[in-house]
Amino acid sequence: MRTLRLVTTLAVAGLLAGGVAVVAATPASAATAVFSVTNNWGNGYQGQVTVTNDTSAPITSWRVEFDLPSSSTVSQSWNAQQTTSGSHYTFANVSWNGTLAAGASTSFGFLVNGTGTPVNCTVNGTSCAGGPPPTTPPPTTPPPTTPPPTTGTPVERHGQLRVCGTTMCDKSGARVQLRGISSMWLNWETAPYAENLSALTWMRDNWNLQVIRAAMGVEPAGAYLSDPAKARAQVETIINNAVTAGVYVIVDWHAHEAQNNQSQAVAFFGDLARRYGHLPNVIWEPYNEPLQVSWTNVIKPYHQAVVSAIRAVDPDNIVVLGTPTWSQDVDVAAASPVTGTNLMYTLHFYSCTHGASLRAKGDAAIRAGLALFVTEWGASNADGGLDGRACLPEAQSWIDWMKANGISWTAWKLDVGTDTTNLLSPGAPVTGGWTNYLHGHAPFVVANMR
Repeated sequence: MRTLRLVTTLAVAGLLAGGVAVVAATPASAATAVFSVTNNWGNGYQGQVTVTNDTSAPITSWRVEFDLPSSSTVSQSWNAQQTTSGSHYTFANVSWNGTLAAGASTSFGFLVNGTGTPVNCTVNGTSCAGGPPPTTPPPTTPPPTTPPPTTGTPVERHGQLRVCGTTMCDKSGARVQLRGISSMWLNWETAPYAENLSALTWMRDNWNLQVIRAAMGVEPAGAYLSDPAKARAQVETIINNAVTAGVYVIVDWHAHEAQNNQSQAVAFFGDLARRYGHLPNVIWEPYNEPLQVSWTNVIKPYHQAVVSAIRAVDPDNIVVLGTPTWSQDVDVAAASPVTGTNLMYTLHFYSCTHGASLRAKGDAAIRAGLALFVTEWGASNADGGLDGRACLPEAQSWIDWMKANGISWTAWKLDVGTDTTNLLSPGAPVTGGWTNYLHGHAPFVVANMR
């Protein structure tokens, strides 16, 4: 389902109809606000409010309050301190965005479950348009109607993918950014969520999922090296389901020391490439996250061996290559890339841990000519979010960066658990229908897939 992206610019007076406005502790007319519905999926939307100081002097704080109908709730917000009392919501500046110089702007964002829009808007205790607080609710404007979905499945629309310069292109040569999710380590998943065709179809139709990553564990107990038949069967189920659903599938050798099992990887990818390499759905990922080992002497020779095995039978499908230091040192790989065609390089991030310095590595790799694919990311610490914390402002910076550079992504991970990056909450059925089972960073991930 394709989601309408609407950016509606409203001044403070006009925001009475939309229900949201922001000013500072100076007179209400001293600042203006822009409200944007940046994603809308019919039963919810993602909003953003931008505050601009239009005075000639700094302002030091701002606070927005509004009500939502009881059928709608704010599920997550970022770049503001949110407090909630029933259907009444307050958003106050945080320590680093309260002071705005003359002409400066800041913004905060939020996700709404439901279709209701804000009413009874006040700013620092006064009406959004100035004067006393409103005594009657202003009229509401429903979120924009979601347009009909683009016809055809993702693979029907885009067909055979290829690398064009530093990005991915489809069969017509148009740049394409795939967005989707990764499975849990298949050897550790709590239920076969990633292997269920009904669930995959539901994610395609309701989340706009275009690609699923089959993260086949290799080294731990119960993974490929100890039970290859089971692991391969899981991967092939996901591949076949992706073909049926018309989505793309990443076959991921989910290892940290793959060079120690190079012969097994060569045999695995060579055999699967013979079986599935003629299909446009398949993307190969032969090394999830190398450790801090040499690119030149360890990782690159491994990639060359596996890529050669794939290319012997599959000359076309994209291969995504892991990079040193848990797939972060893409700039190191850029200094001596693997020889071949339709090769991309893996960059992984977790937004509570990784920020601008890692994006700078990505920028350097792109300038050097590499095409990147973020096959794994989370709005959490690098451990996947064991503390349950979500760092959404930094995650939004990553989302914006990936969009600007046409970088495809799959978010970690499709499973139930308490980690921030577990997308599902307990009780989620294996077959999909997870609207009321989203957990952790899932609402943010889903909003940015749509």
